[in-house]
Amino acid sequence: MKKKFGIKSVVIIFIVVYVSYLLIQQQATMGRQKKELQKYNIELQKKKEEKKTLQDEVELSKTDKYIEKLAREILGLVKEGETPVMDNKN
Repeated sequence: MKKKFGIKSVVIIFIVVYVSYLLIQQQATMGRQKKELQKYNIELQKKKEEKKTLQDEVELSKTDKYIEKLAREILGLVKEGETPVMDNKN
């Protein structure tokens, strides 16, 4: 004996299919957002490391040793009693 689908059954099937579709779409959206969040977390970590490096450089730049190094490299200054060495590469 065949059962006929009534309006009620069709509506229930439609609702189940629609809710299933919404759940699948939601899961896909959450997956994309999770990947995007991971990407931003990696970028944030890189920026934090870059910030730390720059802060270390700023602290180093305040030391006399760093200032002396710059004076030697950029200005070519030497201490009293030292003999300057010329580099032919430049």
